[in-house]
Amino acid sequence: MGNREDLLAGAAQCLKEKGWARTTVRDIAAAAGVNHAAIGYHFGSRDALLTAAFVQAMDEWGQALGAAMAAALDPAVDEGDRYQELWRQMISSFGDTRRLWLASIEALVQAEHDPALRELLLDAQRQGRRGLAAALLGEPEETVDEGAARTVGAVQNALLVGMFTQWLLDPAGAPSAEEVLAGVRAVAKLAGD
Repeated sequence: MGNREDLLAGAAQCLKEKGWARTTVRDIAAAAGVNHAAIGYHFGSRDALLTAAFVQAMDEWGQALGAAMAAALDPAVDEGDRYQELWRQMISSFGDTRRLWLASIEALVQAEHDPALRELLLDAQRQGRRGLAAALLGEPEETVDEGAARTVGAVQNALLVGMFTQWLLDPAGAPSAEEVLAGVRAVAKLAGD
């Protein structure tokens, strides 16, 4: 790997081990095995690097989840059952990605006082919405239009963040995949046609 890739891997490791706020430039450089000046050269700032590492890690999580879904689901299966299975897979992955999700919450707090970080996270959020919409609609990310990203992707993102927050506080008491599907159906019924 080159310095850029080493830095991304080191930053992801630090996010998982120390979180956003407690990760220093020196921590990342040590984990990556490179000089800390390489962070400025390749990314401009610690926050830009941490954001890039976070986005990459979440993208890897999404790809792994998508692969698990593709392997586990038969296209002939009812859409509701597929959506429930999606949630089963996501909920089961929370334990493996707990530290990464905690780091994202820390980053949101930091972004309140850092306009550059806020912009980086906004871009990551837009990418995440598009990726979630693509996964749900079963189409390549580059073909998802802005309308689908801002509706399907945004709502799925809101559900995902809310579910993770509930799971983070009370894993045993957080809703199951079956309860998520039942809730989505109930809300859809309330919304009407």
